[in-house]
Amino acid sequence: MRELYQVWPSSLCEEQVARIVTLALARPAEDATLFSSAEDLQDLRTCTVRWLDDPWIRALLWPYVQRASAHGFQVAVDGRCEMQMVEYSAQTGDHYGWHHDVQWHGQGDVDRKISVTVQLTNPKSYAGGDLEFDALTTNADFRSKGTVVLFPSYLRHRIRPVTTGTRRALVAWFSGPRWT
Repeated sequence: MRELYQVWPSSLCEEQVARIVTLALARPAEDATLFSSAEDLQDLRTCTVRWLDDPWIRALLWPYVQRASAHGFQVAVDGRCEMQMVEYSAQTGDHYGWHHDVQWHGQGDVDRKISVTVQLTNPKSYAGGDLEFDALTTNADFRSKGTVVLFPSYLRHRIRPVTTGTRRALVAWFSGPRWT
């Protein structure tokens, strides 16, 4: 049976989380963008991103992707991925409304297949900012620092507005042959 998500609470240690944050902070910060340039969608996402292309991070995430694909999602996936650290700040009410991570009208020969979110912030240092899945209620622990969450990239999800502090997360999208 296919699963909707898989979670490994507090799976990454403090040193791994700190290394990810250090690598990300060495990259330039950019305002987040969307696949679409439609003006009516531009308020869907407000946050800052820092793009990453570090083999160590990819290698750290790959075993989770392999496990999730083989034992839960049953999708063809390869080692190609895009990664970024996302910062959601309460000062600007940062959030990301309901969306999926697949660019359905993309022109490439691959699609995003598995989305990964790694919690990089102590949950006591911010409020709001919860990861939620559309039409799915869960009591799973997505907030603990070092928690790794994987889900099929077509699953609609959102990040609720951060109301105090700043939430940081590593997000990655592993690709495979186009969805058919």
